[in-house]
Amino acid sequence: MISAPKPDLVTVNIDGREIAVPKGTNVIEAAKLLGVEIPHYCYHPKLTVAGNCRMCLIEMGLPAVDPATKAPIMDPATGKQRVNWMPRPQIGCGTNASPGLHIRTNSPLVKDCREGVTEMLLINHPLDCPICDQAGECMLQEHSTAYGRGYSRFVEQKNVKPKKTELGPRVTLDDERCILCSRCIRFSKEIAKDDVLGFIDRGSYSTLTCYPGRKLENNYSLNTVDICPVGALTSTDFRFKMRVWFLKETPGIDPESSVGANTTVSSREGVLYRITPRRNDEVNDTWMTDSGRALYKSVKAGNRLLTPTINGAATGADMALKAVRDLFTAGSVAVVGSGRSSVEEQFLTRKLADALKVSVSLVSRVGEGDQLLLSADRNPNVRGALVTGLISALPARKLTALAADIDAGKVKTVLTVGEDLTAAGLSAAQLAKVSVIYLGTHSNATSEAAKVVFPTLTVFEKSGTFVNQQFRIQKFAKAVPGPADVSDDLITLAELVAAAGGGIIPFELGALWAAIAAEVKPLATVTYANLPATGLLLDATPWAALPFIEGETLHYQPAGPAGATA
Repeated sequence: MISAPKPDLVTVNIDGREIAVPKGTNVIEAAKLLGVEIPHYCYHPKLTVAGNCRMCLIEMGLPAVDPATKAPIMDPATGKQRVNWMPRPQIGCGTNASPGLHIRTNSPLVKDCREGVTEMLLINHPLDCPICDQAGECMLQEHSTAYGRGYSRFVEQKNVKPKKTELGPRVTLDDERCILCSRCIRFSKEIAKDDVLGFIDRGSYSTLTCYPGRKLENNYSLNTVDICPVGALTSTDFRFKMRVWFLKETPGIDPESSVGANTTVSSREGVLYRITPRRNDEVNDTWMTDSGRALYKSVKAGNRLLTPTINGAATGADMALKAVRDLFTAGSVAVVGSGRSSVEEQFLTRKLADALKVSVSLVSRVGEGDQLLLSADRNPNVRGALVTGLISALPARKLTALAADIDAGKVKTVLTVGEDLTAAGLSAAQLAKVSVIYLGTHSNATSEAAKVVFPTLTVFEKSGTFVNQQFRIQKFAKAVPGPADVSDDLITLAELVAAAGGGIIPFELGALWAAIAAEVKPLATVTYANLPATGLLLDATPWAALPFIEGETLHYQPAGPAGATA
């Protein structure tokens, strides 16, 4: 492994304290390392600097040198090099760390500047915090409390702007609240590559809008809501549904593709309300797709499987397991795994296949990659199947070999873990020739034709890990409980392994990971508990030569060190 080059460090002085940071680090980020907040609105560490809001004004000074000789000018009173302070405040977001830089963030001048900026922003801003959808996570609300004067001198009528303007199918604008920070404009242009937003008119009449004939409808539009520092841009889906301080936040992983974007799943009392991106500079910066945010709705879908069945009739898990045991005893079993299963589930699927003395088929899902955060590989964990040894080669799009074995009478029972066999190329006539055991979350043509059905949990109702396209293993946690009669996938798979004669395997995550570490060499030193929040990069050397599908590579490059600008 090639070690990263050491950064070129420079020392800066912030409020009398010195800190060494990489040269070029934004002053806002440097201050953050010392626990000092420089308030801001328009600045975002993953976007270019605009300098719109002026909330981050600071005092800045540089070491004094003789203009002719460049020799340091010393202060006779202190014996240290004198600092020449600039007569006017500077914007922190537009200042990068340089040798000897001095910053004041709490002087009377800075305090007066912050109060003036806050007063200006509130001139036309509606004071509707109690009913604002952004209340509880609004930067204007927080900074007004911390840095405002606490009273208003404004007595004129406010300039009223449009409310509830649809910028696109998923984003609603309340223009009265917009503070013209331009974060949404820069995101659309720089990250989403969809330059659709802009300001029109001047002064207090400036308004955010879309270009004529255009809408904010790209698959990343809701990221503008995430980065809006006030309640101007809101999610049409989440708007006015729940106060954010009531929500429980759980770390998750977007399962829609192999990118593995980090997410935060928000719920209350067992009900999911929204999914937002979680910052991971190694994978997705602070962004995610709109399509990934809508996946939580599948939990309450009308076709959700809620109870085990035998030949379409509801039954208990014990009876369903007995029926499966009889099918295993008859022999001629084929196993179809899933690239959407977690690492832990794939390990148990492999143990099941070993007990049955068969290999495992996997189904490839391919779509069009957007070269950002949606890859062409729509399975989140194909690499997990390679790491755990569930498969040794890349999966095909169709189960051609299995179909041929069914037609030849070599297979009498097919156990499928979350895969719709008809979507993978098997016909209804071929399904009729075999006994199907289906493990899945929602009904489909395969579950309808199955002899035995075990309902399973969605990714929001269980904990586990995925290995993304970087071969980075990342964990997700259970956000809400599953339906009453639905067992955890690990319990169901462990019982199936025992039914196949594979012995007793632990299904609790901690104990199961001990078994995984003992058998899976790349994960020998890994446990679910010690995985860092940003994931752990595995050695991909054994699979480097595999011809992964074209267009799958992650083209989106994180912006680099926090505060770096293009």
